[in-house]
Amino acid sequence: MYTNIVVGTDDSRTAREAVRQAADLAEAFSAALHVVTAYSVLHEGLLAAVPASTGLMGTPEVAEASEAQREQCEDLLRDVVNQLAGRGIKAEGHAVAGDPASAILEVAERQQADLIVVGSRGMTGAKRFLLGSVPNKVSHHTPCNLLIVQTAQVE
Repeated sequence: MYTNIVVGTDDSRTAREAVRQAADLAEAFSAALHVVTAYSVLHEGLLAAVPASTGLMGTPEVAEASEAQREQCEDLLRDVVNQLAGRGIKAEGHAVAGDPASAILEVAERQQADLIVVGSRGMTGAKRFLLGSVPNKVSHHTPCNLLIVQTAQVE
């Protein structure tokens, strides 16, 4: 039924539950599992507030911060993929620059996913209001089936 499953993670407890359930499905259907995490230096709204004349985005400090975030994401994905391989699950990690929902959707389209798995909860507080709800955004733009794992009980 499923051959390519995409799941997002930020290494929170709720995201780990979504990955666990996506892994169970991948194992049951012998599907490939694509694990996605997103990284960015500044939120797009903040970038718009920085005058282009400042040259901020071209500074070595910003480039180093972006590289550090990408490396953190790749380390996380390597750990997750190795754990899944230990279960015999074919998994691939994808570190994508941008907001989490867009990253998940991009990988789903590129990998021709037939299922996306996300947790029902993720960011809290101001970040959630600035970036929006990942499950909500994915649900409005998904190119395939979507499973929203109820993760409120694992917070």
